[in-house]
Amino acid sequence: MPVNLTAPLAADLHPVAGLSIGTAMAGIRKANRRDVVVFQLAEGSAVAGVFTQNRFCAAPVQVCREHLTANVGIRALVVNTGNANAGTGDDGLVRARTTCIALAQQLDLAPEQVLPFSTGVIMEVLPVDRLIAGLPAALADAAPDRWLEAAQGIMTTDTLPKAASRQFDIEGHRVTVTGIAKGAGMIRPNMATMLGFVATDAVIDAGLLQTLVREAADASFNRITIDGDTSTNDSFVLMATQQAGHAPIRVLDSSAGRALRDAVFAVSEQLAQAIVRDGEGATKFITVQVDGGRSVEECRLAAYAIAHSPLVKTAFFASDPNLGRILAAVGYAGIGDLDPALIELHLDDVQVVRKGGRHPDYREADGQRVMKQAEITVRVGLGRGGAQATVWTCDLSHDYVSINADYRS
Repeated sequence: MPVNLTAPLAADLHPVAGLSIGTAMAGIRKANRRDVVVFQLAEGSAVAGVFTQNRFCAAPVQVCREHLTANVGIRALVVNTGNANAGTGDDGLVRARTTCIALAQQLDLAPEQVLPFSTGVIMEVLPVDRLIAGLPAALADAAPDRWLEAAQGIMTTDTLPKAASRQFDIEGHRVTVTGIAKGAGMIRPNMATMLGFVATDAVIDAGLLQTLVREAADASFNRITIDGDTSTNDSFVLMATQQAGHAPIRVLDSSAGRALRDAVFAVSEQLAQAIVRDGEGATKFITVQVDGGRSVEECRLAAYAIAHSPLVKTAFFASDPNLGRILAAVGYAGIGDLDPALIELHLDDVQVVRKGGRHPDYREADGQRVMKQAEITVRVGLGRGGAQATVWTCDLSHDYVSINADYRS
């Protein structure tokens, strides 16, 4: 069961002016489920994205990069679940491009104005005929308020749809930021989540959008891990329809720019944390905070070493305060001149380690009390400087193995 996560309500997901969404049941992998989603954007919209750093990236990721580079004005996105179209060679590229051509023809666009996305099983042929056959139904279903259906339509092993929305004012004009994401396993994004789509009607210089999407990814999706695996299909896209009516944002470090950044960050963080809360087999949501580093990067190294460790994660699943595993992870994180004698370790309010050794007042019963909670904060002090970093992760349970052992059945 997800950790303190509930399904979003459609009424809480605000439509974004200039954007419509439709879904269809195309039978990509399973019958009678939403598995195709189409986003349509108003003319003049700006789109930016960040993608997986896995060198074995999927065909749709390659095509998305090409189409964004072409700079012809993205007007539509098409997403399928059930098949990743990854590890499919030149044939996969042909099928991704064929999808773009088919949607472009129905919308009277150039193929380069369409971005394709896929998620699901790797190294299987994408049934592009089924996908294309589902496009008319998705277009007929299009409406501004289909965010929840879209969130359902991109799920794979997710148990719940993931969506978030914020509204705020710029110069008396109401501005909306709404987004969806999917992901529950194969999550150590190294840029973003498996799939994430955030849209706003803010008026913003198109040249700022790439900076904003990168910053948002680094503040949210780049801080999560479930199992340490980086997907072939990771994609995080930010869309701005330019419909809100306020003066254009030309500098992010302005009152309007900061307000937009805060809203985009808040939506992205909520989506990223929802992925961890819905991690495959997860029973606990764990915040790993490392401070006292000389740089953010070395703090991240230590945080991810803890968050990736199967020994640490299984100890949390069992509520077993075998906390030397955390110290071991910090020690092998790759900080070459780390001084173990300076390390501090807390579980929530319980200090476990002081100056590299067990705190004299620490009692195992206190550690176990914290580890039995559904939400836990691990705080490590490196004693080296003023930098800090936070990562969100979950425990590793028997169900994780079962889910992934049965994934294709």
